[in-house]
Amino acid sequence: MSRPHAPTALFATAVSAVLALSLSACGGSSADAAGSPSAAPGTVTVGALSNGAATETTLDVPVVQEIRDELPAEVKESGELVIGVGALPSGFPPLAYVGDDQKTLTGSEPDIGRLVAATLGLEPVLESSTWENLFVGIDSGRTDVGFSNITDTEERQQKYDFACYRKDELALEAPEDASWTFTGDPSVLAGKTIAVASGTNQERILLEWQRQLQAAGQTLDVQRFADTTSTYTALSSGRIDANFGPNPTAAYHVTQTKGTPQATKIVGTSSGAGASLQGLICATSKKDSGLAEPVADALNHLISSGQYAKTLEAWNLSNEAVPTSEINPPGLPLTDQ
Repeated sequence: MSRPHAPTALFATAVSAVLALSLSACGGSSADAAGSPSAAPGTVTVGALSNGAATETTLDVPVVQEIRDELPAEVKESGELVIGVGALPSGFPPLAYVGDDQKTLTGSEPDIGRLVAATLGLEPVLESSTWENLFVGIDSGRTDVGFSNITDTEERQQKYDFACYRKDELALEAPEDASWTFTGDPSVLAGKTIAVASGTNQERILLEWQRQLQAAGQTLDVQRFADTTSTYTALSSGRIDANFGPNPTAAYHVTQTKGTPQATKIVGTSSGAGASLQGLICATSKKDSGLAEPVADALNHLISSGQYAKTLEAWNLSNEAVPTSEINPPGLPLTDQ
């Protein structure tokens, strides 16, 4: 995906109002939003103030001096890592949104940024902005690195360096009692009715699966609804078998419906880049700024030490884990963006 995913309808209005009031469009957020809420020195609390979207977990995150020594001198001397998050105006749970205290920017993206900053021995300073101003901040040097669901693309690699930390995944979300699973073979979808949002990357992929099934003499009914509420109403009533959309959005909805008659689960995922390439979400810094290597090394340290896995687990995003953080791996080609 190329932009942060829209929040579910049940959360969007409240988040939009709070976020617009409490966070500056271009400037830094409050002191509470900058650091890890209620965390002692050398620790980061992930999943804090999440409105039930995550399991709050406090992790020990010591400074790794050899990785800190890789930092550009000006960043090390500043003592801060300015982290850009394009969460205005409405946020996009569970990735980035305003927390329970109505001022702290929470979500898996800010949390991963905080973990990286702690590993580098830097104070995290979160700057919430619109999607467009996120890149303006990186271009101008005001923002050191973006943690904002940014997909690695060949076009973006012309201006930015990437240190990748999550798979860009799409998910099939079905009722909790569904007995089928999807492992990449479209034949599993034969005879089913799947909802998808119009004009999206997931629609393009789903229609390609529909063409493959039709060529094999099978059917796949693709349905489109006007909004998220209508989609989930159709899912809970049995009018559709699954909804195909961004994995984080599905993961968030699973946490919000758990224990209710409308409970759902993820029955399978697929790369947001399609069958030929695994899409990746990456920490994004200005080209040749010298930040990609220390950020990637910090991420790989967090992966090997287990804090990374615990963070994704806290946010119900373990299915997006990468085994290693790569710098500037192959991105979505220009024809796919």
